[in-house]
Amino acid sequence: MRYFPLFLDLHGRSVVVVGGGEVALRKVRALLEAGAMVTVVAPHVHPALADACVASRDDASKTIGSVQHVRATLPANAHGLTSASWFQDAWFVVAATDDANVNAAVAAAGEQAHKFVNVVDDAAHCSAIVPAIIDRSPLLVAVSTGGTAPMLARRVRRDVELLLDAGLGRLAQFFARWRVRVTAAVAAPARRRELYDQWMDGDVARLVRDGREDAAGEALAASLISAPLVTSAARGHVTLVGAGPGGAGLLTLAGLQALQRADVILVDRLVSAEVRALARRDALQIEVGKEGGGHSVTQEEIHRLLVHHATLGLNVVRLKGGDPFIFGRGGEELLCLRAAGIPYSVVPGITAALACAAQAGLPLTHRNVARSIRFATAHCRGSADETDWEALAAETDTLVLYMAVAQSARVQRELLVRGRSARTPVAIIENGGRPEQRVVLTALGQLTEAVREHVVRAPALLVIGEVASLAGELHWFGAVPVTHPSEATRLSASA
Repeated sequence: MRYFPLFLDLHGRSVVVVGGGEVALRKVRALLEAGAMVTVVAPHVHPALADACVASRDDASKTIGSVQHVRATLPANAHGLTSASWFQDAWFVVAATDDANVNAAVAAAGEQAHKFVNVVDDAAHCSAIVPAIIDRSPLLVAVSTGGTAPMLARRVRRDVELLLDAGLGRLAQFFARWRVRVTAAVAAPARRRELYDQWMDGDVARLVRDGREDAAGEALAASLISAPLVTSAARGHVTLVGAGPGGAGLLTLAGLQALQRADVILVDRLVSAEVRALARRDALQIEVGKEGGGHSVTQEEIHRLLVHHATLGLNVVRLKGGDPFIFGRGGEELLCLRAAGIPYSVVPGITAALACAAQAGLPLTHRNVARSIRFATAHCRGSADETDWEALAAETDTLVLYMAVAQSARVQRELLVRGRSARTPVAIIENGGRPEQRVVLTALGQLTEAVREHVVRAPALLVIGEVASLAGELHWFGAVPVTHPSEATRLSASA
């Protein structure tokens, strides 16, 4: 380990930046955020730096986070630098010019004067490295490759950013306010660690993330009453997470973070392996998918599993394809949890209608063609007779039908009988958003035949309306849409 990781308190301390261009500007901005008193040494400076210097000069009362410009010709050797007053007063020096000789001279002067120097994009001359930062103040995470591969550090920072939710800063500040009181109430360090783990995995942290810090404080204070004597019973939590239509890239950041915190995951059949792989590796994953004509876990059994694992004090995720509140029975599950006294939260997902249409290049609304959308399902809890076919057939804009492949004959018949034109364009989107996505374009009068001849299987949805005809022209993802009947089929039929 060549570089020793260290965080510097630069509030009110002098820092020198040698150079006045765009690179120097980026460094100065970061140093100002840390409250440093920055001296920029250069013959000329970037206009934004000049403006910052003027603002600092006009605000004489400002004692930290200021910047001034020393106009000077930069030498290509260390002679004279070490004796300059601005150099002598510096706690930290940054060389950010576009002249390698000048940068090397600054590094040499720093070595002579026992100053730590960061030379931008020149690890060989650095005695200090500025890492890539993940800022959840007061929580900071620094990533560095010792200057050897900054592009890799940036990539790791991006990946870590996805795992750390924005509420961690508030959480750190909250626990900082309670730290003295907790230490006074619980003398044993091991017991304190146990309590902090419970608070961070339980209701206290969730309340802070939800912006309810007063309630979080009340919960923490209540747990402190018996904390020195006994371990309070753990309390579980259930999070309903929408996994989107399939691809991991369409899972939300909040959904990813919930998967990383989960002890137990109840997962639907429609959730892709790609999304499941993002979960915490030691989490228990339980298959609770439903499939027409095949093995199914009843909704009542899902309710029982949710309550059982949450009652054990575990963090449970109910992972659903699409969005849990659009034909996902999310409401039924929340009613069950509420009746059992289990706390819960919901992370929405991109519903199949939006995602699949976008992946198929099919706008659900289009000026002068479709100004409204209706989402419906051909598969209801009881009988298909519950579907309001009169209302669906009366639609003149876009109709999206979930779970309709098995009911395609009925959909075609009911809509035609109630007056929808047989020439109405229909797009059948199978496995939308996945690598195996397939789109079949047809007309309402040939829907059943298209489903049968192209052997369409669930998961698939139907988009009915004039916008469906645009999928062939605007296609951009997956296999090229096929048209039924094809031109060859039409010519054969006419012959």
